[in-house]
Amino acid sequence: MSTSEPQPLVADVADLKHCCATFYASDWARLLHGESLHPGGLALTGRLGSLLGLEQNARVLDVASGSGRSAVFLAERFGWSVIAIDLADEHSTAVVAAAAGAGVSDRVTFVRGDAEALPFADGAFDAVICECALCTFPAKAVACAEFFRVLKPGGRIGVSDVTRNGSLPDDLASVLAWVACIADAQPIAGYRSLLAAAGFAVDREERHDVVLRQLLEDIRTRLLGVELVVKLQDLELPGVDIAQVKSLARSAEFAVRSGVLGYGLLVGTKPLSASVPSVRLGPGFRAQPQPADTPS
Repeated sequence: MSTSEPQPLVADVADLKHCCATFYASDWARLLHGESLHPGGLALTGRLGSLLGLEQNARVLDVASGSGRSAVFLAERFGWSVIAIDLADEHSTAVVAAAAGAGVSDRVTFVRGDAEALPFADGAFDAVICECALCTFPAKAVACAEFFRVLKPGGRIGVSDVTRNGSLPDDLASVLAWVACIADAQPIAGYRSLLAAAGFAVDREERHDVVLRQLLEDIRTRLLGVELVVKLQDLELPGVDIAQVKSLARSAEFAVRSGVLGYGLLVGTKPLSASVPSVRLGPGFRAQPQPADTPS
């Protein structure tokens, strides 16, 4: 039987978070996904950055940043100061090294932290981005509320993530599928509702299903290579069930081809407030003032 509303299959939510963070910090994740851990790679990160429309020197938070590749790219391309935050402390060395290699150590820093309890003051950032990670958060509404809290009035939110259209088969509702950003993927309208409930005005939605299809094809090719090496060299991969991963990849590819799984991008704004300075937006991007609340 299929289920339209997958639920966490780990008794302790902390275990699920740790499982996700550990996987994406592993060599196995990098082997499967390549240098970029999200569909679309830096090209889609660049698209998201352009839609945010921030000025140079804007202060940006990259939530669930992984090794910091997007953070470094955004600092290089747009001149922003980016804080990369991730639950896995193992990413710290990678972020520091990547920033140094790109000559942006003064604009990229790493902080270990939880997206559902961001360790920053209210109104600390001009923008928050979250790429292919919101779907893995057990408390998505809490995370969105945290995004809203740490943004300045007029600040921008940019989210890209796996989307779902209809029910998922049982094999895409497992813990492995959850970690792989599939089991709790939301319809694009679901992400919009989460952001709206947190207080954001969503002003842009885009579908990028082709990038998910390409990533899955790349993963299938890499899996074949891994399987060949393991057989030829009689190797063992502790904790890795290649057959299970291949089965999940096949099911995900079928779901993409049939239109059940896709990939979407959403951009929105935190309403302005007269009491706090507004965010630094680039030319052509102007957040509209919100009407003041009417006293009851």
